[in-house]
Amino acid sequence: MKRLFSIVLAVVLAICFAFPIFAEAEKAIQLPAPQMDGGMPLMKALKLRCTTREYSGEALPPQELSNLLWAACGINRPDSEKRTAPTAMNKQEIDVYVALPEGLYLYDAKAHVLNLILAQDLREATGKQPFVKDAPVNLVFVANYTRMGEGPKEVQDFYAAMDTGYISQNVYLFCASAGLASVARGWVDKEALAKVMMLGVDKKIMLAQTVGYPKKK
Repeated sequence: MKRLFSIVLAVVLAICFAFPIFAEAEKAIQLPAPQMDGGMPLMKALKLRCTTREYSGEALPPQELSNLLWAACGINRPDSEKRTAPTAMNKQEIDVYVALPEGLYLYDAKAHVLNLILAQDLREATGKQPFVKDAPVNLVFVANYTRMGEGPKEVQDFYAAMDTGYISQNVYLFCASAGLASVARGWVDKEALAKVMMLGVDKKIMLAQTVGYPKKK
């Protein structure tokens, strides 16, 4: 009987460690207020904008992560809740998921909070390139088609792709201004990633983008 109890206890503990989402489901990261008075002139940021595939692995401080997400698609007009990135007919259909070492989060622009989705390190699942698993931040842009209303699917696909591009470019320009490295990535097993992210059929992964400090030569 004691042996059976030990086996059952070991199985229960293994399940708990394998699926920490149940213990962490309510966890949220309140981001500090974004700093909107820094950075470099736009023309200089455009000059420095580039793609980088080598990262130091150093974590982004909370303030840097806050600034990054606000620049990506944060609210810049609180009275109307409109964003730093435009969307067709202001549908705001693109969600930004943030894969960090401690888990997968969903950015809530209204509250400027990261809400936990899965307490697992999914960075490697966000792309097929070897560097993604060690980079500190991997963003996943997901189109929520339920916010787009009725219309031909090809038109919805076009708007979702266009709106994702605006956000991705915001990220690129912020990274250039802040001395960070970034690369937008389409080489993603979207079907597999959608399953692990538990996305519904009305949500589609559009693009991933890695952000971090450039690797020192």
